[in-house]
Amino acid sequence: MKSTILIVLMGTAVFAGTAEQAKLGELLFFDTTLSKNKTQSCSTCHNPQNGFVDNRDNGVRGAVSLGDDGKSLGARNAPTASYAVYSPHFGFDAKKKRFKGGQFLDGRETDLTAQAGGPPMNPIEMGMGSKAEIVNRLKINPLYVSTFEKLYGKGVLDNAEKGYSAMSRAIAAYESTQEFSPFDSKYDRYLRGEYTLTPQEELGKSLFFSNNNTNCATCHQLRGEDREKETFSNYEYHNIGVPSNPLLVERGIVKEGFVDTGLAQNPKSTGKTDEGKFKVPTLRNVAVTGPYMHNGIFKDLRTVVMFYDKYNNPQRTINPETGKAWGDAEIAHSISTKELKAKKLSDTKIDALVAFMKLLTDQKYEHLIH
Repeated sequence: MKSTILIVLMGTAVFAGTAEQAKLGELLFFDTTLSKNKTQSCSTCHNPQNGFVDNRDNGVRGAVSLGDDGKSLGARNAPTASYAVYSPHFGFDAKKKRFKGGQFLDGRETDLTAQAGGPPMNPIEMGMGSKAEIVNRLKINPLYVSTFEKLYGKGVLDNAEKGYSAMSRAIAAYESTQEFSPFDSKYDRYLRGEYTLTPQEELGKSLFFSNNNTNCATCHQLRGEDREKETFSNYEYHNIGVPSNPLLVERGIVKEGFVDTGLAQNPKSTGKTDEGKFKVPTLRNVAVTGPYMHNGIFKDLRTVVMFYDKYNNPQRTINPETGKAWGDAEIAHSISTKELKAKKLSDTKIDALVAFMKLLTDQKYEHLIH
């Protein structure tokens, strides 16, 4: 009997696969032959040693990722693949009148399987020309041929569409394993009675979940305070007024005046009201997966908290990373002002919130915290 991977989120199955499919997916995840010049695999931009993000400098302080051709750079920061399987399928929440879930920062792919099939054919990522070209690369490897046929049916790689779909499903199966979502951080151990919070961490936890002080948990909570397997995202889309990243302009990656409209680029978008909105990211491993925001503009986690505080604290006017005033919002008309409203924070409280978020680091990455 095959062991099955079944991920259930709030009573809804998000992904199901087998352990054998996951083992095949692991091989594919690290296989550079899936890129045009055979220099890049999924793991290049989602390094399992660094929280499943791109930890390369890429000449832009890690803000965006370098493609297989050695010169192309995207305009967005690669999100972590950690806990990505827990994002529900993309859809519209009629009750809240908001889009929710999906994969990529704009939710353009409904689920993890569809996401896994994107990068190999993206011209500025892995750069392959067609599904047939990729499947032909797979067919060169006898192990792939026999394994794909065993798991997905005889001759599956003789059909480009079926072969590509099977490849994407296998990668998604691997990304759905415990390796990506171990839930073994100090916070998880605290919930199991295996770790005692420091006074600073306790303060940070209280602030994080308190609607009377901060609004963190409004967007970065799904199950509830002290609930097991909390992913620290409600997977909604919001505009928090992030400025454009001048480094991307300096490097010629985007033109002066470029505006990333985020969710509005999703084919299912309702238009202008979605401009500037991006999916709320998980805070799992957030302390080791910088730089932050959709364009990688902020290097330090503490800066991110200060950026949020500027909306409520008249004294919080300077970006500590530049020594200058915070930049203007890339898109201002759709900022989630209600969700950003909170009490102003002291430096002590900011440090406490950062200390709490460091608790969300998987045990294998704790040595990366500084």
